[in-house]
Amino acid sequence: MDRNRHFPFNPSEVDCLLLSHAHIDHCGNIPNLVRQGFRGPIFTNHATRDLATLMLEDSAHIQEADCLFINRRNEKLGKTDAVPAEPLYTIQDARAACRQFISVAYDRPFDITEGCMVTFSDAGHILGSSEIIFDLSENGRRLRLVFSGDIGRGGNDILRDPTPFEEADILILESTYGGRVHEPQSQVDTKLAEVVCRTVERGGRVIIPAFSVGRSQQLIYSLRHLTERKLIPKAPVYVDSPLSVHATEVFRMHPDCFNDSTSERLRRHEDPFELPTLTFVRTVDESKALNDQRGSCVIIAASGMCEAGRIRHHLRNNIDDAKNTILMVGFCAPNTLGRFLAERHPTVNIFGEKHEVKAEIDVIDALSAHADRNELLGLVQRSTGAMTKIFLTHGQEDQSEALARSLAPLRPGSRIHVPHLHESIDL
Repeated sequence: MDRNRHFPFNPSEVDCLLLSHAHIDHCGNIPNLVRQGFRGPIFTNHATRDLATLMLEDSAHIQEADCLFINRRNEKLGKTDAVPAEPLYTIQDARAACRQFISVAYDRPFDITEGCMVTFSDAGHILGSSEIIFDLSENGRRLRLVFSGDIGRGGNDILRDPTPFEEADILILESTYGGRVHEPQSQVDTKLAEVVCRTVERGGRVIIPAFSVGRSQQLIYSLRHLTERKLIPKAPVYVDSPLSVHATEVFRMHPDCFNDSTSERLRRHEDPFELPTLTFVRTVDESKALNDQRGSCVIIAASGMCEAGRIRHHLRNNIDDAKNTILMVGFCAPNTLGRFLAERHPTVNIFGEKHEVKAEIDVIDALSAHADRNELLGLVQRSTGAMTKIFLTHGQEDQSEALARSLAPLRPGSRIHVPHLHESIDL
């Protein structure tokens, strides 16, 4: 929390900000930056602007609610000397930050200052995700620096493939899964169908913790596809996350980010995020009513790591029934409830209470939105430019180092480096 609250620089001295995509680990502290004096423009893609507006206000709402809960609990316990909990920023701070957004379409170069032109290119990670290309010129010298942002796997049902880097002199490349290989994406529908059919057959529920942006929409798309082909029974499907509901509406607003297959479905007036058995759950009362629902169903709820949101209530109410299945479909950080479930711990804590895990636990790794080692290597191979220096970021040290070892024989002329915290590098 201290690292998030205090910046190692003066925010008022920052000229502008370039945002690759709307995931909260990339945009989540922007309101705090603005709160502390940043007044420059925030450049990003159109879809990222719309998603980030939702994400930041939702983040602020969660922080305010959590602080209110903690302070009331301390007051009830008589902890008069406890330091009052304060959010990093408020809903008003989030709204103020969003007024500084300036959105730019893919592949439209724009100048941010003399000698620095920027272009956003599709990264295929989530809706609106961008690679950021810097064309720099100084004293007659020209240099192209490419910041990859987070890179998608390619072959996505909805989004376009990530764009190969063109004429990159220097590359800053993410390495989240630089040492891992995911399951083939072709297995997603098959495994999802198996889980749903198996659970419905025994009269249980499928509970899916899912990120509101990207993963929830992919699951809706896959469930629609499986239902159309009659590969799963017509059990009710509930998306129980207000943020997921709003994010799905943003998806519908940005067909410019879709691949040819999804664009063709739209031209035929088919909504890829519509399903006859689908219900978007908006209010708390509607969410609570799902506890009294009889029969089998699929419930998709945030958060994906099970650390916040309505998913914790659904887990608490369904984890002790062996008929049910908890299906993990995304990365969960160490020491999160989601990770404990994915690792099949026999007991877990939910809202401070210990629960025995009797429900079946299953995992679909192929739904990851991050490229794995082979997909990152393939993207570099399809790219052009000298890439004299390649910096590997956005990954645990073991994953970054593993990718460095794999890249070395492919790029024998490149200096491949894994930067360390606070390291300064002269380009």
